[in-house]
Amino acid sequence: MTYNFHDEMNKPERLVGGHRLCAGCGASVAVRGVLRALEEGDRAVVANATSCLEVSSFMYPYTAYEDSYIHSAFENAGATIGGVEAAYRVMKKKGKIDETFKFIAFGGDGGTYDIGLQSLSGAMERGHDMVYVCYDNEAYMNTGIQRSSSTPRFTDATTSPAGTVEPGKRQNKKNLTEILAAHDIPYAAQTTFWGNFKDLHEKSHKAIYTEGPAFLNVLSPCPRGWRYDPADLAEICKLAVNTCVWPLYEIEEGTWKLNYEPRKKVPVVEFLKRQGRFAHMFEPGNEWMIEESQKYVDQQWEKLLKKCR
Repeated sequence: MTYNFHDEMNKPERLVGGHRLCAGCGASVAVRGVLRALEEGDRAVVANATSCLEVSSFMYPYTAYEDSYIHSAFENAGATIGGVEAAYRVMKKKGKIDETFKFIAFGGDGGTYDIGLQSLSGAMERGHDMVYVCYDNEAYMNTGIQRSSSTPRFTDATTSPAGTVEPGKRQNKKNLTEILAAHDIPYAAQTTFWGNFKDLHEKSHKAIYTEGPAFLNVLSPCPRGWRYDPADLAEICKLAVNTCVWPLYEIEEGTWKLNYEPRKKVPVVEFLKRQGRFAHMFEPGNEWMIEESQKYVDQQWEKLLKKCR
């Protein structure tokens, strides 16, 4: 792909202002970044699972999207966008539609890792020409910051509270990107926003313009649930990447590729201490939690390196 990156970043917005997402929210940055990868002249149909993003960007009869928009239920965004794509193919074959449309679904981790996984899995298996984007903020933020299967171990959430009896969530985060890659789809990738957004943009374009089903998992911090200063959004993402908590990689036609390897891994503690959801890990006697977190990240990183090499 050859393009002028400056021009790409200055394209007209397809998610416009006026929505009600929080300052410092990763969801809006993820959506803007993905939709910016659409080529001029191409239109999109966007499906959105019930989520923070949906309730904040769609207030009937108004929407913040410039493209066609469908609010689906929590559990069926994958089936919804797959059905629209199938109808489009039929109408295109009959000559009833001339324009080029792309089909993109957005869902949070609750609607993707958990409630919507069966619908997403089915859409991937059927081979629809679509992109499913998970904006992963690692909890059910819209309904009160409850833990999800995406929530990291030791996180203090409302349904996994940290205290004298429990250390926070006891289970490690589910690796959904690998689960989707196991569907043998043409393209799956992990990304986030840091630096100049080049990684997010290139992977979004590749996902949208790869024929067949594609999956993007975008780490999208939440200032309320993660408890960080909204101005620190990019810094939190940068720490996630440089600590290898959230590696940047892609799987294209079965080939694993690491997109970024830190010259020197930053200790996981630097990522943890910037977020209030991990504050209890720094209390006297809880040092073992930090050690376990580092150990887990190191193990997962080594496994990824082997797959990519």
